[in-house]
Amino acid sequence: MTSTEPRSPVVSMRGVTKRYGERPAVDGLDLDVPEGQCFGLLGPNGAGKTTTLRMIYGAAQPSAGAVSVFGLEVAKYARQVRARLGVTLQDNVLIETATARENMQIFGRHYLLDADTIARRVDTLVEFLQLGAHADMIVRRLSGGFKRRLAIALSLMNMPELLILDEPTTGLDPNVRQGLWSRVRALRASGTTVLITTHYMDEAERLCDRVVIMARGRAIADDAPAALISTHLAREAIEFDCDEAEERRFLSSLGNGVPHLRAGNRTMAFADDASRLQDALRDLDGGDRRPIVLRPANLEDVFLSLSGTRLDEEG
Repeated sequence: MTSTEPRSPVVSMRGVTKRYGERPAVDGLDLDVPEGQCFGLLGPNGAGKTTTLRMIYGAAQPSAGAVSVFGLEVAKYARQVRARLGVTLQDNVLIETATARENMQIFGRHYLLDADTIARRVDTLVEFLQLGAHADMIVRRLSGGFKRRLAIALSLMNMPELLILDEPTTGLDPNVRQGLWSRVRALRASGTTVLITTHYMDEAERLCDRVVIMARGRAIADDAPAALISTHLAREAIEFDCDEAEERRFLSSLGNGVPHLRAGNRTMAFADDASRLQDALRDLDGGDRRPIVLRPANLEDVFLSLSGTRLDEEG
């Protein structure tokens, strides 16, 4: 008989706080990362995302609370936990004077893999991450995109059950980002649990089964991306410039309960069908001549509605 019992989460955090001096970088965080999912941590710089990751892979110890990975308390079993996960940091950690292939071979020896296993895995990862002829180039001659692919390859040498990616595509060209997204999707499809931090909302919406939005060290929302948008806002958004008096007239014409945000002179209003918002906007001065943007609502809108802070601002 197949058990219908839910599986234990790969990562479990309960009441976790991390202080640096008097300032809490993470403040009473509860977090569960389900097995086999791509799970995202979102938030501005200073929200506590990287500190949370560091406690998960054992590079930092919590000031309070408990962190477990694979059912093991990280504080007690850090070596066993690290053997089963891979980590790609924000900054690439590569040997610049060695080739990409040599970097992977050296990293394989770090995990005490035998020579035949290392050779097979290097060949597999060269193909998987599409390193091609670049595998035999000196690392310092590689582009930023290929260095990022190599950094991810290193974190996969031990065939981890959990892959941690800390802002893996920051600063990369759109085509390189797309390529790395396809690799992350393939890993998830193969059963690898992926935990990712990112500033890119399209990245989170396309890759993540579930996300936690963090602000000032706390989780302020936790759900699937589409569910967060529908719960807190609506499917579509209209953006336009107006003063506060115009905004009040616009909103009063729609009745109560229309989700909306204001940033500077910019108003954003949300509805499952934005056509009614357009009709109301025509009654303002400028009418059809007023420039507007119609778009799907997104996770950055959710974050702004919950915290009042944009994702590119300090938390």
